[in-house]
Amino acid sequence: MTSVLHLARADIRELQPYQHASWDPALERMHANEMPWRAKPDASAAGLNRYPEPQPRELVARMARLYGVTPEQVLVGRGSDEGIDLLVRAFCRAGSDSVVITPPTFGFYKVAARVQGASVLEVPLCGADFELATQAVIAAGRQAKIVFLCSPNNPTGNLLDDSAMLRILTELDGQAIVCVDEAYIEFADRDSLTTRLKDFGNLVILRTLSKAYALAGARLGTLLANPEIVGLLRRIIPPYAIPTSTIEEVLACTDESQRQTVTERISTLLAEREVMRQRLTRLPHVLRVHCSDANFLLVRFADATQALRAGQMAGLIVRDFSKAPALDGCLRISIGTPDQNQRLMTALERL
Repeated sequence: MTSVLHLARADIRELQPYQHASWDPALERMHANEMPWRAKPDASAAGLNRYPEPQPRELVARMARLYGVTPEQVLVGRGSDEGIDLLVRAFCRAGSDSVVITPPTFGFYKVAARVQGASVLEVPLCGADFELATQAVIAAGRQAKIVFLCSPNNPTGNLLDDSAMLRILTELDGQAIVCVDEAYIEFADRDSLTTRLKDFGNLVILRTLSKAYALAGARLGTLLANPEIVGLLRRIIPPYAIPTSTIEEVLACTDESQRQTVTERISTLLAEREVMRQRLTRLPHVLRVHCSDANFLLVRFADATQALRAGQMAGLIVRDFSKAPALDGCLRISIGTPDQNQRLMTALERL
């Protein structure tokens, strides 16, 4: 497995990381300039008056078990967005380096690159089914530091071809990081690429608890990669990135006792997605319902504005992508509760 640290910014490789206040749990804390008393409403176990661990060991271990990797392959942060931002800052020099994206796709990849001063090479997905232009991605990747792939893709909902992604990883080994964003993988009939981390030193995977685990408000994302990438990113992540409240909430909500609820809700959502797909397909003003392996449907309407307004009149909001390139007339509809789905369909069927 080829080392990839030579791809990182030299100044980041040589950076002396911030030295946070470490502690021994057996000793009482008088070393970190904390308030010794809790705030009166504070009901947390650890106490909000105390700084949390920078990469909380119990939380890292939990995420490692959840995703089937070792703790050394885990970096936890404030949502997947932080993982994206850290990657770009660690590997891209402002005004010099580039990232590759495959639009239409998640918009924050481009934002993170532009904030860092990196250029963006766009290789659009192909055809009506939004497939990877594999050879073009490889060619662009040879001119870049990071290739971002989202599978299942947001906002189109489709899985990217596994063999194409593995070919990209192989061809760009030692030349570029390939970051696969699997925010929606729990809703797909396919395993995560985490089992391939041992084969590709340039593979980075993003996972999140925001979708399947109903923890969007907790803001906990996990970056999975080989230990040298994780070690590099630990140098630049803020020292106390994960709030105490998030640590405790995530540990409670990802406990084994909660897994059955997660599984049942995913099953219900997938059944509702299929019902919605069938009903939408029958509507005369729906031009296409795109195949989805996520918790949403991308739907092309003859008049997206009219469909959007119908949902709003029913007290519901969906996402308007009708002005985005290749997505004219498209709305992205998140699958809701059975009641919400019925209300939306009733409104659309009345058009």
